[in-house]
Amino acid sequence: MTSAFEALLPATERSLLHRVARAQSEGRAPSFVGAVARGGAMVWSGARGGVDGYAPDADTQYRIGSITKVFTAVLVLRLRDEGLIGLDDPLEKHLPGTGVGEVTVAQLLGHTAGLAAETPSPWWERTPGASRPELADVLGETPVLHPSGRSFHYSNPGYTLLGSLVEAVRGVSWEEALRTEILEPLGLDRTTVEPVAPHAGGWAVHPWADVLLPEPSEDLGVMAPAGQLWSTAADLCRFGLFLAEGDDRVLSAATVAEMRVPAGPTAVGDERMGYGLGLQLAYGEGGTLIGHGGSLPGFVAGLWVDVEEGVAGVALANATSGPQTGAVAAELVRIVAEAEPRLPEPWRPLPASEVDQDLVALTGPWYWGTYSYGLRLGAERGLVLEPLRGPGRRARFRALPGGGWIGLDGYYAGETLRVVRRPDGSVSHLDLGSFVFTREPYEPGDAVPGGVDEAGWRGL
Repeated sequence: MTSAFEALLPATERSLLHRVARAQSEGRAPSFVGAVARGGAMVWSGARGGVDGYAPDADTQYRIGSITKVFTAVLVLRLRDEGLIGLDDPLEKHLPGTGVGEVTVAQLLGHTAGLAAETPSPWWERTPGASRPELADVLGETPVLHPSGRSFHYSNPGYTLLGSLVEAVRGVSWEEALRTEILEPLGLDRTTVEPVAPHAGGWAVHPWADVLLPEPSEDLGVMAPAGQLWSTAADLCRFGLFLAEGDDRVLSAATVAEMRVPAGPTAVGDERMGYGLGLQLAYGEGGTLIGHGGSLPGFVAGLWVDVEEGVAGVALANATSGPQTGAVAAELVRIVAEAEPRLPEPWRPLPASEVDQDLVALTGPWYWGTYSYGLRLGAERGLVLEPLRGPGRRARFRALPGGGWIGLDGYYAGETLRVVRRPDGSVSHLDLGSFVFTREPYEPGDAVPGGVDEAGWRGL
């Protein structure tokens, strides 16, 4: 499937299909679907194998497992944006009686709460959710295994708690909140709690013989917010673009950007992977991908997005193990990003209404000690500070209503940049979180902390 204004080149489409075909064959999957989105729409999909006698496509449902967690995180952040909860609130403030102590909402979202990875026996993914009707059945006698906030430890029960938090604050079921607050606004008509035809059946493939065994498909009950959903490649492409750009009907661009910020330390032994507020982060030479993987008996799924390139990749298969859907989804993104990189936005001068001569006069070189920086004027009175040579701290700044600028990223995120003037009104220096930036390096008479040697620069 293609979009007329974003159609891929035939060579790119051939490379994408080849990757999906290889993944289905090498992974020994009964069926495999891949898809790519960019420019606001799905621009390619391809499939191999069969589902109950017919070829799957981008509208065929597969179970997506833990990709469900991203949907649950979106619901929680909507509550925060509405002022109903705070991310630093202890869960017990809104959902008392869980026995998890002072664990916060943010820690649950980022898997740093220290909770157990799984529920007590029996294996929750292959048994009816009715066997665990209450949160106590999910958490067990010792739900917290590690000190909260100090390390990353992936927790399925943690997202069960977040789903219950949504229900407690909203006063409706997790499923109803999901449908009315995310699925309907984004048009994800083929993302459902229970399978709706056409859908794939889940299979286990024998590791040493080309034979199959059907896997059970259980309703997960209270564990649903951690892994219940069924979806399609087309719907996940649309959801992936939302995670890159935001949608004010669901979450603003600023909030989805907040989801992409690392929420804690990386997992021990794998510095290439991080976790934000409900999103997995994959660090590579080509940049950072955001998304999530998922698995349940009979199914594996992957969704990855390159925000800078505006490309989302999806891979779905109906086998318990074998197909590397996470890696394939990332490779689909890479194929498109490398073969057809995003065109930069055309340069345009600022609108006349945004030009402030006093701000223009601030631009140009500034010195922190002997480090040279350039200050550029951006849109809406914003500023960009970047090193002119060698390594250094680059940051964007947003203008504050009362004057000054607030740092948006990097080392200076949250720090205030302000202009310090002399008694006659001329600019003395820039103050950035107590760091002094002057027009010349260590100019005598400048407001340099510790002063400047009156003899000035010299040779030896």
